[in-house]
Amino acid sequence: MMETASVSRSAAQGALRVRNAGVARARGNAEALRRVRNAEALRARNAELGGQLRTAAMEGDDARMARLLAELVRVQGLTRVQRISVQLQALLNLVDSLRRVALNDDLTGLYNRRGFVKIGARLLDVATRDLRAAHLIYFDLNQLQRTNDIMGRTAGDVVIREMGNFMRDLYPSYGVYEVLGRLGGDEFAALTMCPEYASRGAIVLRAGRRPPYSGDLAAPSLSVGVAHFNPRLPASVEELLATAEEAMYEHKRDMNRVVRADPPTRYDALLTASRRGGNEELDEDG
Repeated sequence: MMETASVSRSAAQGALRVRNAGVARARGNAEALRRVRNAEALRARNAELGGQLRTAAMEGDDARMARLLAELVRVQGLTRVQRISVQLQALLNLVDSLRRVALNDDLTGLYNRRGFVKIGARLLDVATRDLRAAHLIYFDLNQLQRTNDIMGRTAGDVVIREMGNFMRDLYPSYGVYEVLGRLGGDEFAALTMCPEYASRGAIVLRAGRRPPYSGDLAAPSLSVGVAHFNPRLPASVEELLATAEEAMYEHKRDMNRVVRADPPTRYDALLTASRRGGNEELDEDG
């Protein structure tokens, strides 16, 4: 009889342990679910505040920025660590937005002049260290003002954005070995370590093959100047810009004459022949 009672007690204790373990698991699952939901709410709040701060920064709305920053201090429903995390991430988003405003062109997404010079200097440092040549190409969109006058500024903005896209197509390694920028108005620049599109002839030929932007907007007409960076005789980005800009204006003054800072290439010969109505073709070695 005593043996039977002992077995019953053991079974009851075993069932209790199983039940307690089940309760503990349920509590643990509930706690894990709560943490996940809190984390999701934290990320959502983070994104919301960061987006609002970014917009206020882009619009220069000081009053709204002050209100949002004050709200960061009063975030409720979070632990102290979570609140600090939200505040820190939102402030980092704000700093990133301000940096983008300072360095990027809104219309094209390329660097503005300040950003181009700053990031371009880093690329030239790498080129100097690795003894690699680099090339600065200066672009001018011909007759952009005429487009604005005849078709309106909206059409001109389309031309500018498409020019940014054209540059991205020409230099697909931008952000790594290439820096692209809109210097202002109708002027753009590229700094690259790749020689493929470091020649005026190659660029103008490629631009001429680009399809029209729309039924009313023709493919871009470009004036182009090129300057080359010798890693053994380093020059600054500003010096290269000045040299390439001068070559660009020479090209603009006489679009039918090859005048530039770099030696003629087979692309230039092909471009000249095509203008004269010739049928010269570029061979594989050109």
